[in-house]
Amino acid sequence: MAGAKSHDYHILPPDPYPILSAFAALILASGGIMYMHNIAYGGFVAIGGLICVLACMAGWWGRVIGEAKAGDHTPVVGLHLRYGMILFIASEVMFFVGWFWAWFDFSLFPSTVDAVGGVWPPKGIEVINPFAFPLLNTLILLCSGTTVTWAHHALLHGDRRGLIQGLWCTILLGALFSTIQAYEYAHAPFAFKGLNYGAAFFMATGFHGFHVLVGTIFLIVNLIRAYKGDFTPKQHFGFEAAAWYWHFVDVVWLFLFVTIYVWGGWGAPIHAG
Repeated sequence: MAGAKSHDYHILPPDPYPILSAFAALILASGGIMYMHNIAYGGFVAIGGLICVLACMAGWWGRVIGEAKAGDHTPVVGLHLRYGMILFIASEVMFFVGWFWAWFDFSLFPSTVDAVGGVWPPKGIEVINPFAFPLLNTLILLCSGTTVTWAHHALLHGDRRGLIQGLWCTILLGALFSTIQAYEYAHAPFAFKGLNYGAAFFMATGFHGFHVLVGTIFLIVNLIRAYKGDFTPKQHFGFEAAAWYWHFVDVVWLFLFVTIYVWGGWGAPIHAG
């Protein structure tokens, strides 16, 4: 029969979102560069680009959710979606490898200029106490890993109430982590500018903090979908992807806590604030 589907793949119809997303990203990047170079209206262009990017994300992913509801996500399509998420997380790992590489380069081979003095942390730097807020945030993220796992197991067993409760707990823990990190940044005894220590510290931990925010938004979207009854024990890739991403964020933080807060500040005076 002409037009009959004889395969398990989902052939996408023509869609404007790829090209729209590319232009939105271009506007966002251009606005950011303009703002950093103090060019007039750079901030407004960047904000406009960000709004365009968010709109494209919402529209494009909304299409994907619609495909899932329509039954287009066959086992083959679902497998490839999982491959795509795995590759995306792997690419994120490479970002963090770069930040860790910079940190180890600075710490193992410190500069001999007078400001650094051939030691790490550099002379005159007071470090953040790793066993105060950083340790608390570590415990918060570890707890959030258990609550998202609780939500996942509840979903697999058809327990929608447990799914919603687990997601709520994870979202609140993620928001608490971000709040504590913002307070820690506001009271940090060193700045981003100047010595390598501050730049490497804020880039590594701040990039992770951005991932926590993204993961929290990811979970909020899944919570809304859970209230709508979108997920079933056999079809819930959206939630599964969010859970993978959250566990990735947890694991990265453990490495950050050990290498940057504990090992990276060993022997330096601890800030009393």
